[in-house]
Amino acid sequence: MFYEFKPTETVRAAHGTTLRCKTWEAEAALRMLENNIDPAVSLVYDELIVYGGAGRAARNWKEYQTIVKTLKELEPDETMLVQSGKAVGVLKTWPHAPRVLIANSNLVPAWSTQEYFDQLDRMGLMMYGQMTAGSWIYIATQGILQGTYETFAAMADQHFGGSLRGTITVTAGLGGMSGAQPLAVTMNDGVCLVVEPIDERVKQKVREGYLDEQARDLAHALELCEQAKAEGKGWSVGLTGNAATVLPQLLERGFRADIVTDQTSAHDLMDYMPEGEIDTVLALRASNPEEFKKQALQAIVKHVSAILEMQKRGTIAVDYGNNLRGQAEKGGLPVRDEHGHFLYPGFVPAYIRPLFCEGKGPFRWAALSGDPQDILRIDRALLETFPENNLLARWIAKAQAKVPFIGLPARVCWLGYGEREKFGLVINDLVARGEVSGPIVIGRDHLDCGSVASPNRETEGMKDGSDAVADWPLLNALANCASGADWVSLHNGGGVGIGNSTHSGMVIVATGTPEKAERLKRVLTTDPGMGIFRHADAGYELAQDVARERGAKIPGVK
Repeated sequence: MFYEFKPTETVRAAHGTTLRCKTWEAEAALRMLENNIDPAVSLVYDELIVYGGAGRAARNWKEYQTIVKTLKELEPDETMLVQSGKAVGVLKTWPHAPRVLIANSNLVPAWSTQEYFDQLDRMGLMMYGQMTAGSWIYIATQGILQGTYETFAAMADQHFGGSLRGTITVTAGLGGMSGAQPLAVTMNDGVCLVVEPIDERVKQKVREGYLDEQARDLAHALELCEQAKAEGKGWSVGLTGNAATVLPQLLERGFRADIVTDQTSAHDLMDYMPEGEIDTVLALRASNPEEFKKQALQAIVKHVSAILEMQKRGTIAVDYGNNLRGQAEKGGLPVRDEHGHFLYPGFVPAYIRPLFCEGKGPFRWAALSGDPQDILRIDRALLETFPENNLLARWIAKAQAKVPFIGLPARVCWLGYGEREKFGLVINDLVARGEVSGPIVIGRDHLDCGSVASPNRETEGMKDGSDAVADWPLLNALANCASGADWVSLHNGGGVGIGNSTHSGMVIVATGTPEKAERLKRVLTTDPGMGIFRHADAGYELAQDVARERGAKIPGVK
């Protein structure tokens, strides 16, 4: 990690309107990189790990310093190339070209295995970029919160008459992104019991407001959940423990949850905790990684076995984690039916895909000034721009009441094809008129409608069988470069592990200029448009209808 290059002062994103770089675009990239690393935001600051077990913002502290220096020196017509967390070149391009191009964890397909990646990682040649960790657009737990909220709202509509009131959801994981689940459940008026093996992570989520309360033990946790259920209130309870241990205990007690899911880091066995006392487990990880991975896989099999048994007893089961089912399958557990379908579905095919067909996904923005009032002003503009959208109004009200700003103030909002372009111009106009105090960085999760191929998660069960076709995220990255995004990234593995997905990210900065307005129109049409193209091509009639209604040009679709 080259700790001798670690800054003496803790890294946090700069605030205000003083530039350290030669353009706001480069300054935005620098501030978002700093924001990813900020210990209030990141998972393991010393190792530059942002979230997802091992997702880094830079390869090591030496390369971090080089990236920072390069961004500060970058001319308005230059582009920095970043290869798995290391700045490797600066090109003379154009003022309207991306300032940064990033590729993380990408391997030739036949070599794209966790084992080979780990070897390269140990040699200092690669890093795991996860999704938004290595593309510098992570906004802490809020980043996945609305998508999680939308998922649980869809579950409420399909199974519980429109509300989770009076239901209990059991889940696992309270890492960087995982705090979204308990808050999303309570925002839908349900009760959530979440199991996490590292006690400090439970305490942190209580401090941040993503979790309401920490239980002393399992009996206490169930007492708190049953009480909240009886009172019909939204409430979340964290329990320190291992899901592989706790879920079988729930079955032994005859406890029946209404929903069971997870958000654990199972994609890399080094990040999933085996059963046992946590200090002993962590010592094993340091002293004998192979034995640790063996025990982690055994724990995953127990975890998924318990989920399947809960499903048999009437609980709604849905996968929301990082390849938990796929790892259980590697461990020898049957997780598919005779047709090859998972015995319990992922959240995208079960609840979210219709939104993807409309070009909707986790669109997000952050205030580079660091002023929370900028986000609140944009919230008002959002409601004024889409006054007929009652779901959006409900989300903003709940987000303002319950979602803390961690690091640079930010907001996430699911907007579709046509809506993103419209609102990007609204944001740019607010910057131009000085109604917000600085430029606004606009991006999204890589988990978006047209930017990912991930057969065990986002593209599971595609209608035409194209689950593993990775051309789409490659085209997404190329299209965003052509349209004028400010930085573009292309990653392997994020969310579900090396070799299991390809995905791309884009960011564009609203600086308030007419030139940037033109680029915003193109990028914020191009990017969600890839979701329309991808799903229309796969045979989804909703996507084809949206293309016709909103003027997305697709050869062969009239």
